[in-house]
Amino acid sequence: QVQLVESGGDLVQAGGSLRLSCAASGIIFSLNTMGWYRQASGKQRELVAVITSGDTSNYADSVRGRFTISRDNAKNTVYLQMNSLKPEDTAVYYCNAQSVYRGSLRIYWGQGTQVTVSS
Repeated sequence: QVQLVESGGDLVQAGGSLRLSCAASGIIFSLNTMGWYRQASGKQRELVAVITSGDTSNYADSVRGRFTISRDNAKNTVYLQMNSLKPEDTAVYYCNAQSVYRGSLRIYWGQGTQVTVSS
């Protein structure tokens, strides 16, 4: 059974920092591209950052330079360090795992963690 468990969401003032964690089980973590997505109230879910199995990372323009994604394969955990937070970063943040297994794309989601940034 695949599980992605996010933690670290909180209420923080604008300009503050948070670190989100996502602990994975039931997958070969090192072979998965891991990502963070977010969904603000009334909006579609959007990509925040991804990191491949080869440690290549990419970011949404809105967070580049403020957020950093990283992974620890020994701990089966992906992190999102969020600095200089803005009210518009308020959203539920979801962890995502993707891999190709026997020619099929497999995608898994966590349950989400709430990040609220007050002005």
